[in-house]
Amino acid sequence: MRVIYRVTLAAAASVAGSAIVAAGVAIAPVAQAQSQASFVGGFSSHSIVASTPPGNGDLNPYGVAVVRHSLGRLHKGDILVSNFNNSQNQQGTGTTIVEISPDGHQSLFAQINAADLPGACPGGVGLTTALDILHGGWVVVGSLPTNAGDPRSSQAGCLLVLNSRGQVVETFHGHGINGPWDMTAVNFGGVAELFVTNVLNGTVAANSKQLDTQVDKGTVLRLVVTTPDYGLPRLLTVTQIGSGFPEELDANALVIGPTGVGLGADGTLYVADTLNNRITAIRDAVFRFTDDGTGRTVTAGGGLNGPLGLAIAPNGDILTVNSGDGNLVETTPAGFQFTPVNLDSTGSPPPPGGAGALFGLAVAPHGAGVYYVDDNTNTLDLLS
Repeated sequence: MRVIYRVTLAAAASVAGSAIVAAGVAIAPVAQAQSQASFVGGFSSHSIVASTPPGNGDLNPYGVAVVRHSLGRLHKGDILVSNFNNSQNQQGTGTTIVEISPDGHQSLFAQINAADLPGACPGGVGLTTALDILHGGWVVVGSLPTNAGDPRSSQAGCLLVLNSRGQVVETFHGHGINGPWDMTAVNFGGVAELFVTNVLNGTVAANSKQLDTQVDKGTVLRLVVTTPDYGLPRLLTVTQIGSGFPEELDANALVIGPTGVGLGADGTLYVADTLNNRITAIRDAVFRFTDDGTGRTVTAGGGLNGPLGLAIAPNGDILTVNSGDGNLVETTPAGFQFTPVNLDSTGSPPPPGGAGALFGLAVAPHGAGVYYVDDNTNTLDLLS
């Protein structure tokens, strides 16, 4: 099966003109795309696009994904946002995905009932930053569920697969999926690869339920799935391509571990190693069948302050948002950091503030800006 799948992807990559097709959008090869100019440095306007809580009051927007093609209830140019908390602000209990138009109209895309799932999802539903849209309008979102927000009650969860009408049609569970925290995807026609970070390995074991106890067991998995126009997606293979990332249960953040992932045009997967305050790179992520551990360090410290969400800019640079302040940091693949851009200055710590406000982000169509969620205000915002 591995040989067949590799040949299929190689052919698809050739058709794509040697460029990786990430989240349905072709990205030019690095040699053509790399620039010394900052991508976010050209933006100066901050605006609130819309409030994210739906009718049931879910809070804490986490995942962000831009709709690239209209299908079903998905409208091109809209933004999907997943909510991690319920109306009582209990983490790991959010069940909704909202769809927001660029002009600020919010509608409910999905409200997921754990009792009605078509497959197993250990622990239930608590939607994370892991959110993406595959070819055929298949929406995949991570679930890391808890009992009333208690970190020590966290369970393995799953990846939920929804159709373009917002209905859960399938679950991917087991196979190393254990607290899917963030995700990126690459589409190759009728096949897609999902790159998923997992943050519960060893943190909720019977002898490891202490808060703030660090274990180096966070992983990155690559899932290969079919994305058919008819029928349901099918999980073909799961490969662990990264491991050894630090993770720990936390009273305020629920869990801290490897978070954002983004795929460069050369097939390098960039990972936000939150607890080590760095960005790492796993080479040949699309095709490799070996575990690269934590990869190589691209950059550490500097403007980074607990990096969480991660996205790849059109010029090939790596965009991350901090958990320790309200800043966005742009880093070149060679490790050069541009001056951080403040997205949220509210609350503590001292200026620039913004601690705990930022999670998911996504580049707007045509590189017109950066969409990001703000947990302090429960809004989807735009830097443009």
